[in-house]
This record gives sequence, C-alpha cells and structure tokens, in this order.
Amino acid sequence: MVTKQLREDLPEDADLRRADSLAREIFSDVANKWALLITEALGERTLRFSELRNEVEGISHKMLTQNLRMLERNGLVDRKVYPTVPPRVDYTLTEPGRALRGTVDAICGWTHQYLGSIEDARRRFDT
Repeated sequence: MVTKQLREDLPEDADLRRADSLAREIFSDVANKWALLITEALGERTLRFSELRNEVEGISHKMLTQNLRMLERNGLVDRKVYPTVPPRVDYTLTEPGRALRGTVDAICGWTHQYLGSIEDARRRFDT
C-alpha cells in the first residue's frame, strides 16, 4: 500500500528520474570526440560545412553531418540555410553551445596542466 506521502513524492521522483535520464542522454551525445572538436572549432565564429570539415582534422563528411545534426537537435548549434545555388549553410554555436565550449576549454586546460602526469601514469601502467 502506497502512503499518502509517497503518492505526493511520486511525481517529483518521476520528474527527477526523467531529468537524470535526459541528462545522461545529452551527456552521451555531447561528450564524444567529434562533438567536442566541432564545438571548439566553432568557438565564437560562424562557419560553413566545408570550413568546419577543414578545421576538424580527420572527421569524415558523414561524421560531421551526424554530429552537427545531433548538436542542432540538442540546441547547441544553430544551422542557417540560405536559398542560393549551391545552397549555403552556416553553423554557429547557440548560447548553450557557447556555455558548453567554456566547459570544453576547461577540460583542455586541465589536460594541458596534467599532461605530463597523465603520460607518466600511462607509461607506468603499460609496463
């Protein structure tokens, strides 16, 4: 039997579980190599697809397309299509995308700060 207090808590618990699930899904989307590199490449600039592909070394056309769609779906990248021939498409970070870039910059700073320590640990582990 569910007590009155538990019944009152259920919607809040359900909302919390939903928020946790959504957070995990978003994190899974944006915490991948290509999404982070795309976010870093865009920075404060607006770039066309081909410019982005040149900026993100090693990314394939397919992976860039998939990641840009995912970033757009999550509201981190704005895609603007111009009715020209050939079509012109510009990509820019939204406010949440720029905020994510701040986090990416912090991770990059952390990596630079501890790179020597990480490399030493890897060498010790691998031997």
